[in-house]
Amino acid sequence: MNAQDRANKDLKPSSHDGKKHLPLLEPEEIISSLGSDGRRRKPQPADVKGRFHSARRILFSVLLLVLAALPFIRVGGQPVLLLNVPARQFTVLTKSFGPEDAFLAFFLLTGGAFLLALVTSLWGRVFCGFTCPQTVFLDGIYRPIERLFEGPREQRIRRDKAPLGPSGIARKTGKHLAFLLVSTWLAHSLVFLFVPMERAWTMFAAGPAAEPAIFGWALVLTLIGYFNFGYFREQLCLVVCPYGRLQGALVDDDTLVIAYDTTRGEPRGKAGSTKGDCVDCKRCVVVCPTGIDIRNGLQLDCVGCTACIDACDEVMDKLSRPKGLIRFESDRVLRGGVRKFWRPRLLIYGVLGTLGAVAATLAFSSSRDFEAHVLRQKGAPYVLEGDDVRNTFVLHLINKQAEPRDLSVCLDNPAEGMTTTLPLSLSLAAREGREMIVVFKGPIPREGHSGLQLSVYESLDCQGKPSQQLKAEFIGPRQ
Repeated sequence: MNAQDRANKDLKPSSHDGKKHLPLLEPEEIISSLGSDGRRRKPQPADVKGRFHSARRILFSVLLLVLAALPFIRVGGQPVLLLNVPARQFTVLTKSFGPEDAFLAFFLLTGGAFLLALVTSLWGRVFCGFTCPQTVFLDGIYRPIERLFEGPREQRIRRDKAPLGPSGIARKTGKHLAFLLVSTWLAHSLVFLFVPMERAWTMFAAGPAAEPAIFGWALVLTLIGYFNFGYFREQLCLVVCPYGRLQGALVDDDTLVIAYDTTRGEPRGKAGSTKGDCVDCKRCVVVCPTGIDIRNGLQLDCVGCTACIDACDEVMDKLSRPKGLIRFESDRVLRGGVRKFWRPRLLIYGVLGTLGAVAATLAFSSSRDFEAHVLRQKGAPYVLEGDDVRNTFVLHLINKQAEPRDLSVCLDNPAEGMTTTLPLSLSLAAREGREMIVVFKGPIPREGHSGLQLSVYESLDCQGKPSQQLKAEFIGPRQ
């Protein structure tokens, strides 16, 4: 509900032009960031203190510190996270992956989706309020900067309405310069996750002309961040992000959400009255970053920031009344029932999430430090050469490590009279991939085909235990 538009309730159908018009929409039917005239109403959330606010500040600080340090962290010489798209090399938790491991992203995405669905079914939009990057950056950096330059909520509102003088120009200029600096840092922190730090330092020393594409991405991301966090803000959550619209399908009567206890709070009255505990101070409204009135129930625009809980608890403390008029609670409990923890949707999300986690663990654990594949060369499957038949294959070897690797490939079961270009030995540089032609020539197989087994060793002489074994079919005309 738009608390600022509460007066709309008293509006009557107008007929000044001789025609009857429908009344304006009730405030409950208007999105919180829009006024009754359809124009955007920029929220100016007030400052708030409390246990949730303190917890969020600590969590935001940790997440921002991780973001700042992540591109620089090395373990055993390997980056913790590097998505080097041009080189098609990806390092996650110091383990290297290549394009051939792209299928692993499926497990990460589906596992994350089921985890988010499970968390939402349990605690509502706690992800949005505590760990979403939009919330972390906006509430953790940009809004504090805005308060630093333009003061608390009342001062910001007065300055926005007043004519822009020298002091206002100086304040807004300083604020937007700070926004640009922070946006530049965020953009480069993101770019550094895709560019090796060694290349990044060289790039900075050489200037934009040396790496125009990378500098272009950094510039575009800076402008996007500046526009989003400096102007667009809550509209990203309310208009662009689909997660809020999925909320209705993920929560139920037993989900813990930020809720107003109407039984205890209504009817609203003054502080000294004997009515409900809510004194209609609207403190929960003015601290909300999307401008909603949580007393109207769970709404699409609620991002779960818990500011209204801290604000209401502060008022209850001053009135010597119990905290929790606004709190994390399920709808069933607010109606006088008992919350059910285990329910079908939790079991479904839990089972699917567990299966995804097990599959992801197995897939990641089976990933090797190098990949070897053998495929038949394009064209004719075989070539007859007198009484013999020739098969040609392409052997693809990829070193995923950041260090050189020695490899050798041998044929385990050559048929009688078969000649081949194996064994072969080679040294692959760090994160190098190489393709080689392998030829097998021998008598025509009696059944028209016979199996070949190739072994790949982590040495130059095919000694020791093979690290990987490959299968190939030696084929020819049936005799």
